[in-house]
Amino acid sequence: MGQWIWDTMFVIDLLSILPGTKELIREIFQNYWDFQDRWNARMPDYAHDMVTVAIKTAPQEVRQFSQIPILAWGVERVYRRNGDRELLAQCLHRLERFHEWFWRERDTTNVGLVTVGSYSGIVQHARWETFDYECNMDDLALTAHPSRKGPAESAWYGDICVTGNTSCLIMGERSLLRLARIVGDRPMAARRQGRIDRAVQAMRDHMWDEKAGTFLSVRRDTLEKIPVATISSWIPLTAGVPTEGMASRMAEVLANPAWQTPLPVPTADRSDTRWKSSAFWRGDVWPPTNYQIAGGLADYGYADLAAEIADKTIVNAVKNGISEHYDSVSGKPLGVRDYCMSCTLVTMMLDGLTQQYKVKFRDEPRAQ
Repeated sequence: MGQWIWDTMFVIDLLSILPGTKELIREIFQNYWDFQDRWNARMPDYAHDMVTVAIKTAPQEVRQFSQIPILAWGVERVYRRNGDRELLAQCLHRLERFHEWFWRERDTTNVGLVTVGSYSGIVQHARWETFDYECNMDDLALTAHPSRKGPAESAWYGDICVTGNTSCLIMGERSLLRLARIVGDRPMAARRQGRIDRAVQAMRDHMWDEKAGTFLSVRRDTLEKIPVATISSWIPLTAGVPTEGMASRMAEVLANPAWQTPLPVPTADRSDTRWKSSAFWRGDVWPPTNYQIAGGLADYGYADLAAEIADKTIVNAVKNGISEHYDSVSGKPLGVRDYCMSCTLVTMMLDGLTQQYKVKFRDEPRAQ
């Protein structure tokens, strides 16, 4: 049992709609900040302010790596729904510290692109920091820090910069920027804007591939593109990274057969030899990533394509039940039934991304 990062944010987004949940949501976030304090007490300065992938219940070992950085996005979503300014006071400076850890420990070449890593030195732990079995990380290796030296250093840092986590960090920075403006913290807003501008430009300069029509992960030290598109190639849409021209090309590619499986969007390009319709992050379909991609497409004006993805995701869940992920050809459920972050099936409808399916709320009983 434990409290993850990205799973939890999708759940509290919906939880915040319900009355009487403000204090509970603050407690959920306090778990992250309490972890930060415990972590900082035992780790060297450069590692300070990490938030682990999952705060596990005792007696499980502390995970030595983080996860897709969408905590700030979660705080903004909650605030937009319930207006809890106490949550902002509780979280904003903690979030900035977490973001600075991410840039310091994952943008190790100071280009504006983040990799994955783990203080355990175990490669699979580093992969678990993102969409963990993606084909673009098959030959991931961990190295020593490219510039920091010292007796305590070890091989903790991935040699591949990934599109998914870089995009989600930008998305989180945009949320933190808007929240800083809401509370009137202009210096924080200026710091976050600088991070956003640099990272967006780095992704456009180094990760965009016109032929592939999407963003590709790159080798950390050479910026050489890894020639396979995966689900994380489309997350830049959600983060507002592409130019209008890039977004047009992405929509064109997303509409072709390589990505329009019977149940879209597969987590790997169907033309890749490693693709398999039921494979974990290598051809299957996940509701939260479909929600993110559909939302990104809609933001760029491709509402019809967004609705096609969202409606097909909903009708498949109606037919086959709510599950963690699905086979992209048969639509059959995979993984854990009724999995928490598949609540994004509802969020797609609440956010107006669907055309065929809508959420209806039950009326309260009439007074007698």
